[in-house]
Formats: sequence, C-alpha cells, structure tokens
Amino acid sequence: MNRSLSIRSNKGGAAGSSAPARKKGFSFASLRGSIQPELSRRLYQLIKSTNNLVSAHETAGREREIIAKQLSEWGEQTGDEAVSDISDKVGVVLSELGAQEESYAHGLDEARGVLKTIRNTEKSVQPSRDAKTKIADEIQKLKLKEPQSTRLVILEQELVRAEAENLVAEAQLTNITRSKLKIAYEAEFAAVIERAEKQIILAKHGRRLLDLLDDSPVTPGDARRPYENGSAARQVLNDAEDDLKSWEKNASADSHDSAVGGDDTMGVGVAGGGNASGGTNLAGGVGGRETPVMTAASGVHCSSADGGEHGPAGAEVPYVSHTPTSTYDDSERRT
Repeated sequence: MNRSLSIRSNKGGAAGSSAPARKKGFSFASLRGSIQPELSRRLYQLIKSTNNLVSAHETAGREREIIAKQLSEWGEQTGDEAVSDISDKVGVVLSELGAQEESYAHGLDEARGVLKTIRNTEKSVQPSRDAKTKIADEIQKLKLKEPQSTRLVILEQELVRAEAENLVAEAQLTNITRSKLKIAYEAEFAAVIERAEKQIILAKHGRRLLDLLDDSPVTPGDARRPYENGSAARQVLNDAEDDLKSWEKNASADSHDSAVGGDDTMGVGVAGGGNASGGTNLAGGVGGRETPVMTAASGVHCSSADGGEHGPAGAEVPYVSHTPTSTYDDSERRT
C-alpha cells in the first residue's frame, strides 16, 4: 500500500479515480452450472457464490476510497483550517480501510481457488461411479433375462475392475476433500483476522485524529483559537503506518516460527501488506511535502490508540501496537 499523508496530493490526476469494475459478458462459463456432474454440483454453486462475495468486497473497498476522497475535498472547501486538515487525515484512514477490504477479497479468492481442487476431483470421480453402477445394472438385467449367459462372467470381471478403480478414486477424493477443506478455510479465517486487526488499528488512530478537532461551541462574534494540531495529526498517521508495519513484521515472524516448529496453527503465511504495491506507507505530506516529525515546539501530547502517549520529538515516545497478530497469504487473482 502506498498512502500519503494527504489524499489531495494527486489533484493533477483524475479525481476519485479507481480501478474500473470488470464487465462480465456472456461466456460458456455461465452455462457450466447446468452441465456439472451431480457429485460436484453443490460445490460448484458454493464457489460461484463465493465469487460474487469477492466481487462485493472489492466493490466495497473501491467505494470506501471514493468516499475518502469526497470527504477530503468537502473539508477543503469548508474554509475551516481545522476541519480541512482533520477531514483530509481521516480520509487517508478511510482510504486505507478500503484497501484492507480489497485485501480481504484476495483472501476469500484464495480460499475459493483451493475449493476448486475439491470440485475438480469430484468431477473426476463421477465417471468411475457411473461406470460401476452401469455395469452392476447390466448384470442384474442379464440375470433376469438370460441367467445362463456367458456374458455374465465377462461383466462380473468388468465390475471387479470398475470397483477397484472406483475404490482408488474414492480414497483420493476423501483425502483431497479433507486436506483442501482445511487449507481453504484456514486461508479465509486468516484473512478475516488480518482484516479485523488492521481495521482495529486504523479505527483507533482515526479516533485519535478526531480528538484533535476542537468542537467546543463558540458564541457569536468570538473567534476560535488557531488550529495548532497539524503536526500532531501527521504524527497520528505516522503511528498508524508504524503499527501496520509492526503487524506485518510480527505476522511474518509468527509464520516463520510456525514453519520451523511444525506448529502451524493457521496453515497460511503472510505475504505482504494486502496490496500489490508492497508494504504499507502512510508517509509523505500534504501536497506532496515531506512529513515532519512532531517537534518539541508543537507542545502537543496525544493519547495513543492503545492508551499510551506520544510526546514531542525531543522526548519521542515509541509507539507499539498491542494488537495480536495472525498469519495470512496473498491470494491469486481469480480467472
């Protein structure tokens, strides 16, 4: 992920632009549901429904980013320096929440891809079941019509071979089903945990930003105190970035420890921050300027998301998230 401290810094580009939604036209894939073997039909429908769910979360993520842009632009036109700055910074947090929604969609898509392995195995087993049933039916019919037919011996030998082939296929099916079912939903639950924990991190820092906005009422004719929390607001976003990086680092370490120790409780590892561009980066500045670290001159102390405190840069207090970690794998894009 790559976020600046202001989502107004790209005014030269298309405002509110986002990746266009994929247009789904007619294809032979739309006819597959009616020709699926009986054994794989239910799983086919489940996978198809999951595809709709993935698309919904991707759309939600894009809409969240559009809303963040609109909030920032609205705050700028209010003419209130405090509202303008805080709405812009809150927009950055909302945009990052949108990115997490899209990352969650990747996790769902990964689980969906694993379930396809079970579906394909079910499809391959169906013919062996049908062959065994067909031969058994022919034997029964022949016994009724021609009990002494020499063809009965041939059919019984074919039935033995068909049963043996089916026995192997059924064993393979049950092995793959159990293994891939665990892998699929371990990946999905890991994505749920990552999304939830990162949303908590971002939401807590979002509330810290709101605490910097003075909403005490003023009487007509009185002037508000000048807005002096610009540095503190930038520091909040720096803290959010640090927390997200710490989450990634801890999750990667947990994944490595699980792989070495053979105690992989989640079954999936972490492969980056939920966006194709790599690690999370909230640093930058309003209008592309580099973000200064909060200095002693600002004289601002801000309560941290976990109840800690961030002091001036002269006595800088490191911010560490206490959010528990989990493991996660980036998913493949679905075809």
